Amino acid sequence: MPDPLRPLRLGVNIDHVATLRNARGGGHPDPVAAALAAQAAGADGITAHLREDRRHIRDADVERLKANLRVPLNMEVAATVEMTRIASAVQPHACCLVPERRLEVTTEGGLNVRDGGRPLRETVTALRMAGIRVSMFIDPDPDQVAASAAIGAPVIELHTGRYCDTQGDDRAAELQRLQQAAAQAAGLGLEVHAGHGLSTGNVGPVAAIPEIVELNIGHALIGDAVFVGLDRAIGDMRAAMAAGRQGAAA
Repeated sequence: MPDPLRPLRLGVNIDHVATLRNARGGGHPDPVAAALAAQAAGADGITAHLREDRRHIRDADVERLKANLRVPLNMEVAATVEMTRIASAVQPHACCLVPERRLEVTTEGGLNVRDGGRPLRETVTALRMAGIRVSMFIDPDPDQVAASAAIGAPVIELHTGRYCDTQGDDRAAELQRLQQAAAQAAGLGLEVHAGHGLSTGNVGPVAAIPEIVELNIGHALIGDAVFVGLDRAIGDMRAAMAAGRQGAAA
């Protein structure tokens, strides 16, 4: 049985510090400096998405992150030959495989593991052979959970975007999907993470799902940090996560 009192890990995504840097050019603000500040503020890990178009994080960023961080580095990447090669060279603690479309503003949904076929299986195998822990970023769908277990990924990250974007009965239904997917995944021996769109205002019910052991959060944290600083933003998020977790155990 999952322990509802087990503390949640917080992975801080620093992509949008790089977005701000790239809007003006030059090196400021430095996403690696932000990652180190997040580490000092108590982040359990750092997430960075190296996209095909390099719209925010760049190759040199992930190399510097790997060289300077003491906490685990989680690279988000598409399941391509190029990204498999880069990740194998950088050697992050983990790679989260995500879908990617050139014209999307942000990740729009989960990876279709069920229909990924041989190329996706080969990507998972190559990353695992390189000593990298592989996570599949998926919608809370039973077929995708089962496919992730079958393909050999030890971790899933449940896409919480639809939960965050809805209200009322629709949000309750999405939360139930997340709960069911997390329970299914844990029953299959998978470690369960979650993320996308989470903020201090909506994280509580997701934090309460006992099978989830890690949340990866970026946009809301970086947005809040504009007003209160990164240290305070991370502290506020941790408090909201803890309140949700403790409420589930009450």
